[in-house]
Amino acid sequence: MAEHSAASRKVNETARAHLASLLLTEFSDPRLELITVTGVRVSKDRSVATVLVSSSPGHYDSTLAGLESAKGRLRSLLGRELGWRVTPELRFVIDTGVDHAQEIDAYFRNEE
Repeated sequence: MAEHSAASRKVNETARAHLASLLLTEFSDPRLELITVTGVRVSKDRSVATVLVSSSPGHYDSTLAGLESAKGRLRSLLGRELGWRVTPELRFVIDTGVDHAQEIDAYFRNEE
């Protein structure tokens, strides 16, 4: 079971690294400029990749709109980069964990 977990982590990290690189180098949409790919969860059969992204709290809607607009080209480029038999369908989700961590940090800084 541990081997499968390590393999899954490697698949997820490989997809994350390629997606982050592609978004940085291949797209000029201003809605995609200040985002970070924080994680990717690829299904076991590699048919779906849930992509976690963070952006400024006020830009969640425009970030998701930009990603949806770029989805087809991004998937095509990702397929070429990865060389997998199946190129996963991309689903984007805003990762608010960074925002919550900043709120907690600000709270504790104000306590002092």
